[in-house]
Amino acid sequence: QVQLVESGGGLVQAGDSLRLSCAASGRTFSSYNMGWFRQAPGKERTIVGIISRRGGSTYYADSVKGRFTISRDNAENTVFLQMSSLRPEDTAVYYCAASGSWSDLAGGLSDYWGQGTQVTVSS
Repeated sequence: QVQLVESGGGLVQAGDSLRLSCAASGRTFSSYNMGWFRQAPGKERTIVGIISRRGGSTYYADSVKGRFTISRDNAENTVFLQMSSLRPEDTAVYYCAASGSWSDLAGGLSDYWGQGTQVTVSS
């Protein structure tokens, strides 16, 4: 079992950068693929990206490709989401999730979710 806690959200201006962190408890962090998702007001939760267990593979949604980067530090049980060139449409609550299955994460499925952190981008 793993518990996830996101941090780093806030209010920024369009064009700014922000880095989110997701700290995981437990000793098996490296056995999980990690995903970032976001949910804008009145909309469904959507995938932002995924990183594999050792960080060798990543996936990004088209909407963030080239602007967002996911990385992880397995020694620190933490996954990061570096966001740059932020746009007002990036405003959402951002969640991290863990799963042993890449395909489950890609489908938005996970038994483990953080509580979310709010990112607001003003124009």
